[in-house]
Amino acid sequence: MSGSTTAPERRQRVILAVLSTAAFMASLDLFIVNVAFSSIGKDFHQASFSNLSWVLNCYAIVYAALLIPFGRIADRVGRKLIFLLGLSVFTAASLGCALSPSLWPLVGFRFLQAGGAAAMTPTSLGLLINAFPPERRSGAVRVWAAVSALAAAAGPVIGGLLVQHSWRLVFVVNLPVGIAALVIALKVVPDSKEAEASSLPDLWGSIVLALAIGALSLGLVKGAAWGWSSPETMGTLGLALAAGALFWWRSLTHPAPVVDPALLRVRSFAWSNLTMLVFSVAFAANLLLGILWMQQVWHFSPIATGLGVAPGPLMVPGFALFGGGLARRLGVGRLTALGCVVMGVSVLLSQLLLGETPSYLTEMLPAQLLFGIGVGLALPTILSAGTSGLPMAQAATGSAVVNMNRQIGSVLGVSILVALLGAPLTYAATASAFTHVRVACLVALVLAALAAVGMTPTSADGDVALEERNPELSVA
Repeated sequence: MSGSTTAPERRQRVILAVLSTAAFMASLDLFIVNVAFSSIGKDFHQASFSNLSWVLNCYAIVYAALLIPFGRIADRVGRKLIFLLGLSVFTAASLGCALSPSLWPLVGFRFLQAGGAAAMTPTSLGLLINAFPPERRSGAVRVWAAVSALAAAAGPVIGGLLVQHSWRLVFVVNLPVGIAALVIALKVVPDSKEAEASSLPDLWGSIVLALAIGALSLGLVKGAAWGWSSPETMGTLGLALAAGALFWWRSLTHPAPVVDPALLRVRSFAWSNLTMLVFSVAFAANLLLGILWMQQVWHFSPIATGLGVAPGPLMVPGFALFGGGLARRLGVGRLTALGCVVMGVSVLLSQLLLGETPSYLTEMLPAQLLFGIGVGLALPTILSAGTSGLPMAQAATGSAVVNMNRQIGSVLGVSILVALLGAPLTYAATASAFTHVRVACLVALVLAALAAVGMTPTSADGDVALEERNPELSVA
């Protein structure tokens, strides 16, 4: 029968399900812990807000630093091996997170969990592309990307449901899913790697990058407690600056740098990365800010908070599709700037509407919906524009660099939130602190909108720059 599926097609569906599930898990743990944040703090009552932020920031820092190196190592030694190792580490570390007796063991296991996620994400996409024929490849990648994106919407709701019973279930839920995915992947997912072995990536450069981001985050979250002019704060920020300079020097001199400086000579790529960095500062800070307002000011339960956050992310897929058509008329730069403006209006609405007495439908929901609409217009556009001017051979690496900057921006956003929020004791002090964070979000969104104007490709000068550094990447 013409409508029946063949055995290879059924196998491909299983492969798609397994690899999409792995990508979903890696993304989910970027969002699901937000709702558990307050519950973890109450359980580890000795943990300050600045210390607690490392549960979020540690994951994003390690994920950002290792995403590109693991992708390149997998290309060289085999994607299935690195995928299975990453999935195993992620699953085992999730158990460690669930059993952690105090804050710092939890942070340590989050470190390992992020390393597993960084190995799973690029390898799952590479394995997926290899497993599907060209005519079905595009559809499979769209499904993989859509499932991964759903984590932003599902994370708060799933987290809220689980935290109702215990925050530890946020990590326990990964165990059955991870074990099932591991068993199925072993049996059905075919291996793949590059035909020509490439140079090993600059692993030391990745460590230096993580050190730079971590030191900057530490200086920001501890600055108020240490004193902004104290030797501890100045020394930590100085270490961040020195590590950042060392990372850039290694990028200029290493044969396989984490970030190839030649890529930054592609105009659309350079501006897309700058836009993503600043955009993500506002995105991460405002997302956590809304959760903290519902939990700490309105005293919502975890499930009510999760449901309260969900409408925003649910707007993203529809407006991402709408934005795809709009980009052809406005251009990617203007569309991204428009998305940032809509997000800015959302932040202003929060400032004007939110009060001490809970009124979700009239005060919180309008801002949540607008923020999701703005994200739907801006985020997919930045991601696609980041690789539009690159040769096909560099598209995967370019995408990984854009996502790396997304995580770095998220770390900075959470760190700035912690630095500005402090530990207010009265509603008036809390409202004032939240205002300071919203002002920072607005500044970041204005900068992102301005940077977005440079994203629109204007010439092929960047490709010439790539060919000067890498003649083998020359595009006809």
